[in-house]
Amino acid sequence: MAYTLDAIDKKILEILQEDATIPNIELAEKVCLSPSPCSRRVKNLHEQGFIKRAVTLLEPQKVGLPVSVFIQVTLNHQVKKELQDFESVIAQWPEVMECYLMTGDFDYLLRVVVPNLQAYQEFLDKKLTELPGIDHIKSSFSLKQVRYRTELPLEQLLEQP
Repeated sequence: MAYTLDAIDKKILEILQEDATIPNIELAEKVCLSPSPCSRRVKNLHEQGFIKRAVTLLEPQKVGLPVSVFIQVTLNHQVKKELQDFESVIAQWPEVMECYLMTGDFDYLLRVVVPNLQAYQEFLDKKLTELPGIDHIKSSFSLKQVRYRTELPLEQLLEQP
């Protein structure tokens, strides 16, 4: 049976997206519940898979990873085995922050973070271009991050019946 989010669940999720470290007592106050039911709801949201995990977001500049590169990768063949092989290798590389299987002119879009251009050159030479089955790689460097969100727009769900 599918679990349906109610207004309190949605409010809990909105608050936790902003600050996953909020104490349960404070969260309970914000959603007008006592602490025990609030804690049970958060636990249930974890168990139902609505909350994937709680993380701390780091500032890339401060930790020495200021260069973001978006890479379009086209494979020679779009067959299941080659797609799976590519994905399993990419998933192991710490520089790869995101990887999406795409429709359109290329197969994958990667977002990679590195400390500098030399590190990106090494990533290309020693990792990406060494993978079998790659037909084409196109890199674009981010000049400025205009918007970055981790919070999903749950207010849209509140408007739906």
